[in-house]
Formats: sequence, structure tokens, C-alpha cells
Amino acid sequence: MSASPEILQAVAERMSRECPQAVALGMTTIALEPDVAVLTVPYGPDLIGDPDTGVIAGGVVTTLLDHACGQSVMAALGAPQGIATLDLRIDYMRAAEPGLDIFARAHCYRITHSIAFVRATAYDRDLEDPVATAQAAFMLTGLPPVYAQKAGDPA
Repeated sequence: MSASPEILQAVAERMSRECPQAVALGMTTIALEPDVAVLTVPYGPDLIGDPDTGVIAGGVVTTLLDHACGQSVMAALGAPQGIATLDLRIDYMRAAEPGLDIFARAHCYRITHSIAFVRATAYDRDLEDPVATAQAAFMLTGLPPVYAQKAGDPA
């Protein structure tokens, strides 16, 4: 089954709208391509991890990267499907600049019968000057997405 770009965009928006962490962070999907997702979290005082510098908390970056990776897997699969993070390695390169929104671009570069592999970058001004990079693996459950199971619908 292959879903249209409009259906995948709706699924991505629903993932951000129904995941409590994504809602709490104000996460938004700004681009979805066949195997790429770009998400953002707006800078806000409630997300600051270090009050002396105003730098955003590392957990915000981690959540953004994990969510972007998951959406890139969904985009690469071409259809809504249950997935779960198996492994997420993050290398922090520098502190995010206070006052700037954070973005994450994730690329699902390989899918086997049960695992999807993803690389991602978190950045504020420039993708080439990362705040953090990530390498992730996701299990493909073969089940409907969790939100669809709760709502009783397929997507």
C-alpha cells in the first residue's frame, strides 16, 4: 500500500498533534518528502535548559530528532504503519543559539523487512552548522499506528 503525499502529510500532522511531547513542545512538520521529514520547535522560555544562558534544553533537541526520524520512516514506507524507536544515538555538536527556533531534518536511507535506518540533523540557523546529529533505527511493527488503534481508524 502506498499513500498519497497528502495522506502522509495528514499522518505527520496527526502524529505531532496527538503525541503529548510534540504538543507540549509546539512541534510542527514543515516539510515531508518521500524519505525526508523536516520539523521545527519554536524557541520559548519554558524550553530553556540553562537559565543563565537561555540555551534550550537538550531533551527538546532529543525529542525533536526522534520525532523527525519517525516521520521520515513513515514517509519512506509510503503508508501509515506502527513503528518504535529501537536505537537513537545523538551527538551534540554545540549549544543552540538562544532565541532561535530549532529544526530537525531526518532522512530514512534504508528499510529492511523489519527495521528502518535514519540519519538526522538538528540546527538553528544553518543545516551545515548542526546543533546535534542523530543515527537511529526503528522497528516496523506491522500494526496500525498507535493513534489509529486508539481512534479505531486505519490512518
